[in-house]
Amino acid sequence: MRKKLPGCFTEYDLTPNELEIARCKALAEGGYLDLTSSNPTQQGLLFPPTVLRQAAEGYWESRRYTPDPQGLPAARAAIAQFYAERSPPFLVKEEALFLTASTSEAYGLLFALLADAGDNLLIPNVTYPLFEYLAAIHHLELKTYLLDEEKNWQIDEKSLLAQVDSQTRAILLVSPHNPTGMVIQNPLAVFDKLGLPLICDEVFATFPYAIEAVPPIAALHPQLPVFTLNGISKMFALPDLKLGWILLNSVAQTLYSERLELLNDTFLGANSLIQTMLPQLFAQGNAFRATMHEQIRANLTLGLDSLRSCPGVKVQAPAGGYYLFPLIQTWENEDELVLYLLQKGVLVHPGYFYGEVSGVHIMLSALTAPASFEQGLACLVQALRA
Repeated sequence: MRKKLPGCFTEYDLTPNELEIARCKALAEGGYLDLTSSNPTQQGLLFPPTVLRQAAEGYWESRRYTPDPQGLPAARAAIAQFYAERSPPFLVKEEALFLTASTSEAYGLLFALLADAGDNLLIPNVTYPLFEYLAAIHHLELKTYLLDEEKNWQIDEKSLLAQVDSQTRAILLVSPHNPTGMVIQNPLAVFDKLGLPLICDEVFATFPYAIEAVPPIAALHPQLPVFTLNGISKMFALPDLKLGWILLNSVAQTLYSERLELLNDTFLGANSLIQTMLPQLFAQGNAFRATMHEQIRANLTLGLDSLRSCPGVKVQAPAGGYYLFPLIQTWENEDELVLYLLQKGVLVHPGYFYGEVSGVHIMLSALTAPASFEQGLACLVQALRA
């Protein structure tokens, strides 16, 4: 008999749930105020079109397909300069970078690089619902470690240790974390004790909120193999012009660079146009990124002030990112709460969309256009008070 592998796609129930049915009905009957959007192009956050046109213009005249399994050198040089200008600065070698079509593709490449079918990876118990599907594609098991809400969602090191076994191949980290906003600010002894590779998603690193700056995890654990993931989808509000990358620290580069090069060469997913445009996007995109950051910060501050005025609502200021994940202590069922709020005219996500977490939580996105965010918050607060 054939051994059953973890993560089989045929097991997924694709039937719309009660919330999706109610959302479609509300939309048909006049709509609602949406506080869940993570799409900047639908919220008025559009990267300057003149910069995009100028960055693309030179490509067409000298267009040649000269693929590089790590990505075009000029694009990698621009990314290396970005890290050198971060706070704190982080020196990066161009040969330590691999360009990908997206961060999701980068995850897939690393899953294939580090693990075989039947192995497992450690992920937070609360996280963006992406890893489950990627793991299923590669027939990997996901084991969850806890984030401690009472300690600002920091990693529970004992729970992480308890999940490790002989088939654990890597630890996945998201800093700033989605949706809690947690940031790993200091080295963790448990990582050094285990010695496992770290896959670090830092796509929200340019959006600190309660702290001054987000430290690169690779700088905190230079003795471990660390793979840092990032891209322009969040950083420059360009989800339609995706480009991601994997940055290997020196340990990861020594152990894995040749095999990762072969994997990336197999797909060559990053298209030449966006790679060619990248240096100009970094050179001229900082003003736009600063404007976007200020808008997000203003929304987060408004959201925190509004929610803290509600009895029975406990909300923590995120260290970074652009989400709020409040605990609603006056309700016992997330489905009932979210359906009630939808009836009152506002859409939020239930906490269970992001994994297994105790208590009743909802998710709000501060990426929402300011006028809509303010109006939606007022509706939300009124409904919670009622």
